[in-house]
Amino acid sequence: MIVGTAGHIDHGKTALVKALTGVDADRLKEEKARGITIDLGYAYMPLPSGDVLGFVDVPGHEKFIHNMLAGATGIDFALLAVAADDGPMPQTREHLQILDLLGLERGVVALTKVDRVSAGRLAEAHAEIVALLAGSSLAGSDIYPVSALTGSGVAALRARLEAEAQALRLRPAGGCFRLAVDRCFTLAGAGTVVTGTVFAGTVAVGDKLVLSPPNIPVRVRGIHAQDRPVQTGVAGQRCALNLTGPDFGKADVRRGDWVLAESLHAPATRLDARLRLLGSEDKPLRHWTPVHIHLGAADVTGRVAVLEGEAIAPGADTLVQLVLDKPVAALHGDRFIVRDQSATRTLGGGRVLDSFPPARGRRTSARLELLRALDAGDPADALLAALQSCATGVDLRRFALNWNLCLDDARALWATLPMRTVEEGGLASGFSLAAWEALGQRLLDTLAAEHARVPDMVGVDRERLRRMTAPALPRAAFLALTDELLAAGRIAASGLWLHLPGHTVTLLPHEDRLWARARPLLEAVPWQPPRVRDIAAALGADERAVRLLLQRVARQGLVFQVAHDHFFTREAVHALAVVVRELAADDTLEAAVFRDRIGSGRKLAIQILEFFDRVGFTRRVRERHQLRHAELLLSN
Repeated sequence: MIVGTAGHIDHGKTALVKALTGVDADRLKEEKARGITIDLGYAYMPLPSGDVLGFVDVPGHEKFIHNMLAGATGIDFALLAVAADDGPMPQTREHLQILDLLGLERGVVALTKVDRVSAGRLAEAHAEIVALLAGSSLAGSDIYPVSALTGSGVAALRARLEAEAQALRLRPAGGCFRLAVDRCFTLAGAGTVVTGTVFAGTVAVGDKLVLSPPNIPVRVRGIHAQDRPVQTGVAGQRCALNLTGPDFGKADVRRGDWVLAESLHAPATRLDARLRLLGSEDKPLRHWTPVHIHLGAADVTGRVAVLEGEAIAPGADTLVQLVLDKPVAALHGDRFIVRDQSATRTLGGGRVLDSFPPARGRRTSARLELLRALDAGDPADALLAALQSCATGVDLRRFALNWNLCLDDARALWATLPMRTVEEGGLASGFSLAAWEALGQRLLDTLAAEHARVPDMVGVDRERLRRMTAPALPRAAFLALTDELLAAGRIAASGLWLHLPGHTVTLLPHEDRLWARARPLLEAVPWQPPRVRDIAAALGADERAVRLLLQRVARQGLVFQVAHDHFFTREAVHALAVVVRELAADDTLEAAVFRDRIGSGRKLAIQILEFFDRVGFTRRVRERHQLRHAELLLSN
């Protein structure tokens, strides 16, 4: 269990931690000289059970609230210190507000410096604290009168903390590893060490991780968990990780960075969230207000885009989009605190819902309904709502990342839901069964409309049909949809053209006679057929008539126009496609290799590959074979 202190400056937080653990958490020379806590301090207390209780001691001065926030987001239990002589003070109230906004419901109050006051004043302070806690997440919490100087009450407080540690439910070990960095230093003979709270997952010596947002690969050389050397660290612990990497050093690390599993590196500058404005504010928080946002150990500036209405009333909560000036590594469920632009006042706080929000359409009714489902906290319910609201599918990889679901857990979730899943080339899309059927019907309707518009065309090529039917649909999903409709006989294919099964195109009698004479010329040299002018000359026919004939035959799918006035038979294109697929399987699909394989000139080879790319064939081959080449057409 990690205990975090809170309270006003000079109310005895650090002295109390020392009385409990024997450790002075003030580690900086300036802190010793000035007698105040400036930055986060750490201490540990071994328990009879063999576990270790960790303490994060925070500064109480209002100027160092950003340091307090860096340590507060990862604690399990709050230890609010209130001096008996002063009673609740401004930072007592602000720290309590922060604990409330972070959703901390477990904690106690240490009524400190009881040796300095009379019994009457002690009773007054007790009553003031009870009133202060009312309405907060710590309402009704026990109050322990203590004196760090005399030791009075310290044993009882220590026993309570030990009991709380034994009763604490361990954080779920699922998910990929995430640690919020709040400190970095170097050790002689060891190198760079980062410390922080493990938010999720496990880490082991030798693991390869990423420092995010900078995206620097690192490897774990050693681990201290709760101040003890271990081989593994788990969620809920404070860990010190000894990290190494080829281009990594202390200068690369900033408080607020994260050490993550490689799959979780996805820095975001937009976060959809639910935000609650403190009831103590005297005016609403308006749309696009500039703020400071504290998330994990990070402090970044940004703006609040209100998604419901134009402002948030004091005490109200609503859906917002946080637009950040710098990227953060946030995921669903992360708590955050919002302070004003000058960083002098806490305004409110909330919880991240979606770390992959859209830049447009963020206030549509469908989007808001989806965010409300994400707010429910159950990934299955959230995914069902997302499937119902997204007609063109849900990016399942991003969904799993946002919820920090490891691949096996994500696939197990998908298997429990009534949905159609499409996976190919590292991409995964999910569709509700109703949405999948509606997409199929939309495709059929599109083909019917196109047949009515141009009855002399045999059909539509796949890529154009995707743009006409559902341009936002991932290509892998569209291919799966067309394959399914083809297998069911609901559509048919003539070469690269898709059409309804009953749709046919026929030639007029004089066109049929001319085609019977022209076809042998194309078949004689299938991979280097003559151009239109050469065919017309050989047949003694009008060049324009031959061109119109071949264009009409192309609409039937019997030939394909690869380049201007250059038509290939369907059989030739099929044979060329086989060559393309074979070369792609060996990862050698380049213009020069293709040219040598088909025995043609460089220009013709490039024209053929450009044709395949234009109709989407090479793109599908590239996706299915996961080619490393970004481009199929090289300049050689």
